[in-house]
Amino acid sequence: MEGIVVSGAAGRMGSTVVRLAHQAGAPGVVGAIEYSASPQLGKDAGEVAGVSRIGVPITADMAPLLTEGVVIIEFSTPEATLEHVRSAAEKKIPVVIGTTGADQKQLDEIKERAQRTPILLSANMSLGVNLLINILGKVARKLGDDYDVEIIEAHHRFKKDAPSGTAIAMGRAIAEGLQRDLDKVGINGRKGIVGERTQKEIALLSVRAGDIVGDHTVVFGGIGERLEFIHRAHSRENFGRGALRAAQWLAHQKPGLYGMQDMLGLD
Repeated sequence: MEGIVVSGAAGRMGSTVVRLAHQAGAPGVVGAIEYSASPQLGKDAGEVAGVSRIGVPITADMAPLLTEGVVIIEFSTPEATLEHVRSAAEKKIPVVIGTTGADQKQLDEIKERAQRTPILLSANMSLGVNLLINILGKVARKLGDDYDVEIIEAHHRFKKDAPSGTAIAMGRAIAEGLQRDLDKVGINGRKGIVGERTQKEIALLSVRAGDIVGDHTVVFGGIGERLEFIHRAHSRENFGRGALRAAQWLAHQKPGLYGMQDMLGLD
């Protein structure tokens, strides 16, 4: 891998990736992308990220940056990410996608484009979170239907999608372990006289407050006991480091759709 192109370079996650890549040295950031009306266009990506000038201006044009040896790291919007994936697939440029909020149609197209270039898609780039997701499915299989499942996620006030992509990934892992369909049994919040909890439902409850980076709590509640798994992100650096590690790994993979579970070698 010769360099990284960061999409969403002026955002909270994108600027973190720029800063961490600069601190780590080679391979460095060779391109920085923002939306066409961004007030950060033309500015140096390093300075916007709070480090020294790195000689990489923020631009809205991805095309000139799609050169052999680069890997794109996406922390933008679902629409922008899909547009960049289309261009990257034509040039066989690997893409790491940390963007959340994509709908099923967008996800289906990303999967299709992955037939031409390696793509790693993950709702959360944290190594700890992905280890936890792997564990949750196994726990659910062992506990079975006698334990109620509740997932509580908390993020900063600026997060636009709910529930979080991480909470959904956790829910899907648990649902798979219990041989359920999360789209059918998932409950997003409760209000009013909802009656007794059904045995099959999996709740995903969202909190939005202040500057919370990301907390996820999974409760397996049985009669007489409960088992809780908690992951707390102390800063965005763990997501950024995971994205950089994913980019280095993906650069050596064949075309296909991958996840952090693949990178970590988890079954």
